[in-house]
Amino acid sequence: QVRLVESGGGLVQPGGSLRLSCAASGSIFSINTMGWYRQAPGKQRELVAGITRSGSTNYRDSVKGRFTISRDNAENTVYLQMNSLKPEDTAVYYCNAVTSRLIYWGQGTQVTVSS
Repeated sequence: QVRLVESGGGLVQPGGSLRLSCAASGSIFSINTMGWYRQAPGKQRELVAGITRSGSTNYRDSVKGRFTISRDNAENTVYLQMNSLKPEDTAVYYCNAVTSRLIYWGQGTQVTVSS
């Protein structure tokens, strides 16, 4: 079992920044890829960014150049630094962890970009 706890969401003005954190506990040795997804009201959950154990990353096009995903394997934590935030980034952001057998999800953290 893997437990994921997100933090760092909140309300920010357009152009502002937020940093999300996701702390993993439990069977962390089994985690391969970790990532951030988001879900806006009335929309499907979508991948924002992912990072492998070795540090390879991928991003959805709309956040490239603005968001950065990073991973601290020693602290079992993954981060999402979000800069130049736009109203369309408003969503609940979820952390996920992928093992060879299962996919785990955090409880989500709300990010609201509004003036």
